[in-house]
Amino acid sequence: MSSTLSIYNTLSRKKEEFKAMNTPFVGMYVCGPTVYSDVHLGNCRTFISFDIIYRYLTFLGYKVRYVRNITDAGHLESDGDVGEDKISKKAKLAQVEPMEIVQQYSVDFHKVMDIFNVLPPSIEPTATGHIIEQIELVKAILATGLAYEVNGTIYFDVEKYSKSENYGALSNRKLEDLLANTRDLGGQDEKRGPLDFALWIKAKPEHLMQWPSPWGNGFPGWHLECSAMSNKYLGSQFDIHGGGMDLAPTHHTNEIAQNVAACGCQPANYWIHTNMLTVNGQKMSKSLGNSFLPRELFTGDHPLLHKGYSPMVVRFFMLQAHYRSTLDFSNDALDASEKGYKRLMYALSLLPKLKTVATSDVDVEAMAQKFKAAMDDDFNSPILIAELFDAARIINSVHDGKMNISESDLEKMTALLNTFVHDVLGLKADVESNNDLEPVMDFILQLRTEAKANKDYATSDKIRIGLTQIGFEVKDGKDGSTWSKK
Repeated sequence: MSSTLSIYNTLSRKKEEFKAMNTPFVGMYVCGPTVYSDVHLGNCRTFISFDIIYRYLTFLGYKVRYVRNITDAGHLESDGDVGEDKISKKAKLAQVEPMEIVQQYSVDFHKVMDIFNVLPPSIEPTATGHIIEQIELVKAILATGLAYEVNGTIYFDVEKYSKSENYGALSNRKLEDLLANTRDLGGQDEKRGPLDFALWIKAKPEHLMQWPSPWGNGFPGWHLECSAMSNKYLGSQFDIHGGGMDLAPTHHTNEIAQNVAACGCQPANYWIHTNMLTVNGQKMSKSLGNSFLPRELFTGDHPLLHKGYSPMVVRFFMLQAHYRSTLDFSNDALDASEKGYKRLMYALSLLPKLKTVATSDVDVEAMAQKFKAAMDDDFNSPILIAELFDAARIINSVHDGKMNISESDLEKMTALLNTFVHDVLGLKADVESNNDLEPVMDFILQLRTEAKANKDYATSDKIRIGLTQIGFEVKDGKDGSTWSKK
């Protein structure tokens, strides 16, 4: 298979051929969750997208060190370095220790990722576990003159940095435009410039999470942790950095500035960002009442949902849109994905039942080439799924006796489909009570077969129509009838 992987790089705003810095090793850093509440679907989409990227790079033979952090301190309510720490605020409201909040929502996050069949990263570091590394990074930036101290808080000097570097490179915005969109400091802010951001923040006595530093007790700025941890585990320069597109203008832009200041280089060669979620064409948000949690999707316990959907159907639904495209949730779209997912899983279930002959009508090599070409085109899962549906059509044709396949081609096709469906896309067959249904359904279909043999077509049709109405699909072939759940 000869195609070459290309990745859309946010930094260059174009697709580029992927070239690992140190083949076969790949370093990938993805910004993880801030664990102060239940993981939301936007997070889930991002982590499922990078799970696919991780899986496919592994399929290509790369040895991937995948680092995805947990933010358990330093993320204030506003990106402008104001407000309370999100975790401390939640802890005060619940009257518990901040680390209890961290533990509760970290466990919840991992459970949801497991339900979605998201592989764990190679390393999952926490902000609180790397305070020393963050302090050392602040020292390094101060030494370059690109940061300054005001009353125990250290700020990054964006305008000074911009004299030699393009601060807005990632978001493709000029410094003048960024400055024009900031509020006037009005002499009330201790920052020198409106774009300056905190590297280390002086803690008030009542602040629950604080650590000693050369500048007094304080806590790290939110942007600092990712720079410190990516440097520690992947080096000052690595292959891929990713996250949601909302992180690009501020968080990732500031990461780049920190890394260039401290290390003299861009941290990542390829920047990958996932797009946003909408519901019935509107932006998903709590204020609009159209946001829902993963468990609400699974149970259907939400006013906008008419039923629940299995985790694998939701994962399949997400993969039917390219990670850089907006993903719109609606009942119709989820219903269509459920049918598509079941159609694909049903086709895979037929593979062990296919009969082989000496000659084959199936070009497995061409099929493999199409699968790989789809994923090599910036991890284009929707195109891969379209190709998988075509493979499902071939399986059904072989099963119905309309096409032939040889034993060796069947073995190759089975391995190929299992690899791309299960290993690359991370889809599993839903756990259903099919084992309990097997003997019942076999008995019902046997009654239908006997009715047809006795030319009692009214009863035969009644059985088929009745099964369809309660969610079962019956297919007739030359070797008998088969069934599947819709």
